[in-house]
Amino acid sequence: MFDKNKLLDKTEALVLLCSKASSHWSFIKFCFNIPLVITSSAMCIINSISEDANAVKIPNIVVNAVSVLIMSLNNSIKAAEKFENFKKLSQQFMVLSQEIEGIEEDITKEKADILLLKYDNLIADCNFEDIPEKIKVLVASKYNEAERHVPIQINGVTGFMIKKNNIV
Repeated sequence: MFDKNKLLDKTEALVLLCSKASSHWSFIKFCFNIPLVITSSAMCIINSISEDANAVKIPNIVVNAVSVLIMSLNNSIKAAEKFENFKKLSQQFMVLSQEIEGIEEDITKEKADILLLKYDNLIADCNFEDIPEKIKVLVASKYNEAERHVPIQINGVTGFMIKKNNIV
Protein backbone atom coordinates (compact mmCIF):
# COMPACT_ATOMS: atom_id res chain seq x y z
CA MET A 1 0.00 0.00 0.00
CA PHE A 2 1.39 3.37 -1.05
CA ASP A 3 1.56 6.01 1.70
CA LYS A 4 1.87 9.42 0.09
CA ASN A 5 2.55 11.23 3.39
CA LYS A 6 5.28 8.81 4.41
CA LEU A 7 7.12 9.24 1.11
CA LEU A 8 6.60 13.00 1.24
CA ASP A 9 8.07 13.17 4.79
CA LYS A 10 11.11 11.16 3.79
CA THR A 11 11.66 13.17 0.62
CA GLU A 12 11.38 16.48 2.48
CA ALA A 13 13.82 15.21 5.12
CA LEU A 14 16.28 14.40 2.35
CA VAL A 15 15.84 17.87 0.83
CA LEU A 16 16.89 19.33 4.18
CA LEU A 17 19.68 16.79 4.65
CA CYS A 18 21.19 17.38 1.19
CA SER A 19 20.81 21.13 1.52
CA LYS A 20 22.71 21.14 4.81
CA ALA A 21 25.36 18.78 3.39
CA SER A 22 25.73 21.09 0.40
CA SER A 23 26.26 24.05 2.73
CA HIS A 24 28.82 22.06 4.72
CA TRP A 25 30.86 21.15 1.64
CA SER A 26 30.55 24.69 0.29
CA PHE A 27 32.17 25.95 3.49
CA ILE A 28 34.94 23.34 3.24
CA LYS A 29 35.55 24.36 -0.38
CA PHE A 30 35.73 28.01 0.70
CA CYS A 31 38.20 27.11 3.47
CA PHE A 32 40.54 25.55 0.89
CA ASN A 33 40.22 28.40 -1.61
CA ILE A 34 41.17 31.21 0.78
CA PRO A 35 44.67 29.85 1.55
CA LEU A 36 45.25 29.30 -2.17
CA VAL A 37 44.42 32.92 -2.90
CA ILE A 38 46.74 34.02 -0.10
CA THR A 39 49.64 31.83 -1.24
CA SER A 40 49.22 32.99 -4.85
CA SER A 41 49.24 36.59 -3.71
CA ALA A 42 52.28 35.94 -1.54
CA MET A 43 54.13 34.45 -4.52
CA CYS A 44 53.35 37.52 -6.59
CA ILE A 45 54.55 39.86 -3.84
CA ILE A 46 57.70 37.83 -3.10
CA ASN A 47 58.68 37.73 -6.77
CA SER A 48 58.00 41.44 -7.22
CA ILE A 49 60.03 42.59 -4.21
CA SER A 50 63.46 41.40 -5.21
CA GLU A 51 65.40 41.74 -8.43
CA ASP A 52 67.76 38.95 -7.37
CA ALA A 53 66.15 35.53 -8.01
CA ASN A 54 68.48 33.85 -5.51
CA ALA A 55 67.28 36.13 -2.71
CA VAL A 56 63.70 34.84 -2.99
CA LYS A 57 64.51 31.23 -3.79
CA ILE A 58 63.74 29.83 -0.29
CA PRO A 59 60.50 31.85 0.20
CA ASN A 60 59.36 30.75 -3.28
CA ILE A 61 59.99 27.10 -2.43
CA VAL A 62 58.11 27.38 0.88
CA VAL A 63 55.10 29.16 -0.61
CA ASN A 64 55.00 26.72 -3.55
CA ALA A 65 55.15 23.76 -1.16
CA VAL A 66 52.27 25.17 0.89
CA SER A 67 50.22 25.75 -2.27
CA VAL A 68 50.86 22.21 -3.52
CA LEU A 69 49.92 20.77 -0.12
CA ILE A 70 46.64 22.72 -0.04
CA MET A 71 45.78 21.70 -3.63
CA SER A 72 46.60 18.06 -2.89
CA LEU A 73 44.36 18.05 0.18
CA ASN A 74 41.62 19.79 -1.78
CA ASN A 75 41.87 17.21 -4.58
CA SER A 76 41.81 14.35 -2.08
CA ILE A 77 38.79 15.61 -0.19
CA LYS A 78 36.92 16.67 -3.36
CA ALA A 79 34.85 19.27 -1.54
CA ALA A 80 33.76 21.01 -4.76
CA GLU A 81 32.42 17.75 -6.23
CA LYS A 82 30.59 16.88 -3.02
CA PHE A 83 29.10 20.39 -2.85
CA GLU A 84 27.79 20.11 -6.42
CA ASN A 85 26.47 16.57 -5.87
CA PHE A 86 24.50 17.47 -2.72
CA LYS A 87 23.24 20.70 -4.30
CA LYS A 88 21.93 18.71 -7.29
CA LEU A 89 20.39 16.02 -5.06
CA SER A 90 18.69 18.65 -2.91
CA GLN A 91 17.09 20.14 -6.01
CA GLN A 92 16.03 16.72 -7.31
CA PHE A 93 14.51 15.70 -3.96
CA MET A 94 12.68 19.07 -3.93
CA VAL A 95 11.22 18.39 -7.39
CA LEU A 96 10.13 14.92 -6.26
CA SER A 97 8.54 16.28 -3.07
CA GLN A 98 6.63 18.86 -5.10
CA GLU A 99 5.44 16.13 -7.45
CA ILE A 100 4.25 14.02 -4.50
CA GLU A 101 2.63 17.01 -2.82
CA GLY A 102 0.77 17.84 -6.02
CA ILE A 103 -1.09 14.53 -5.99
CA GLU A 104 -4.66 15.22 -4.93
CA GLU A 105 -6.57 12.19 -6.15
CA ASP A 106 -6.11 8.49 -5.50
CA ILE A 107 -2.90 7.34 -7.04
CA THR A 108 -2.59 4.39 -9.41
CA LYS A 109 -0.19 1.56 -8.67
CA GLU A 110 1.86 2.50 -11.75
CA LYS A 111 2.24 6.13 -10.62
CA ALA A 112 3.15 4.99 -7.09
CA ASP A 113 5.78 2.64 -8.52
CA ILE A 114 7.24 5.47 -10.61
CA LEU A 115 7.46 7.78 -7.59
CA LEU A 116 9.09 5.06 -5.49
CA LEU A 117 11.54 4.29 -8.28
CA LYS A 118 12.51 7.98 -8.54
CA TYR A 119 13.01 8.08 -4.77
CA ASP A 120 15.09 4.89 -4.79
CA ASN A 121 17.26 6.18 -7.66
CA LEU A 122 17.96 9.44 -5.82
CA ILE A 123 18.78 7.50 -2.63
CA ALA A 124 21.23 5.36 -4.62
CA ASP A 125 22.96 8.53 -5.90
CA CYS A 126 23.36 9.96 -2.39
CA ASN A 127 26.66 9.28 -0.61
CA PHE A 128 25.45 9.27 2.97
CA GLU A 129 28.97 8.60 4.23
CA ASP A 130 29.94 12.09 2.96
CA ILE A 131 27.36 13.72 5.23
CA PRO A 132 28.65 14.63 8.68
CA GLU A 133 26.98 12.70 11.49
CA LYS A 134 25.89 15.92 13.22
CA ILE A 135 23.80 16.88 10.17
CA LYS A 136 22.17 13.44 10.04
CA VAL A 137 21.37 13.60 13.75
CA LEU A 138 19.98 17.14 13.44
CA VAL A 139 17.63 16.27 10.57
CA ALA A 140 16.55 12.96 12.13
CA SER A 141 15.81 14.60 15.49
CA LYS A 142 13.82 17.46 13.90
CA TYR A 143 11.63 15.02 11.99
CA ASN A 144 11.27 12.60 14.90
CA GLU A 145 10.24 15.47 17.21
CA ALA A 146 7.58 16.46 14.68
CA GLU A 147 6.50 12.79 14.53
CA ARG A 148 7.23 12.61 10.82
CA HIS A 149 8.79 9.72 8.93
CA VAL A 150 12.57 9.71 8.54
CA PRO A 151 14.57 7.79 5.93
CA ILE A 152 16.36 4.81 7.42
CA GLN A 153 19.66 6.07 5.93
CA ILE A 154 19.78 8.91 8.47
CA ASN A 155 17.74 7.37 11.24
CA GLY A 156 19.38 3.97 11.56
CA VAL A 157 16.02 2.32 12.24
CA THR A 158 12.52 2.73 10.96
CA GLY A 159 10.52 5.64 12.32
CA PHE A 160 7.98 3.13 13.60
CA MET A 161 10.58 1.55 15.89
CA ILE A 162 11.54 4.88 17.45
CA LYS A 163 7.92 5.79 18.11
CA LYS A 164 7.26 2.32 19.51
CA ASN A 165 10.32 2.55 21.79
CA ASN A 166 9.28 5.98 23.06
CA ILE A 167 5.85 4.65 24.03
CA VAL A 168 7.21 1.73 26.08
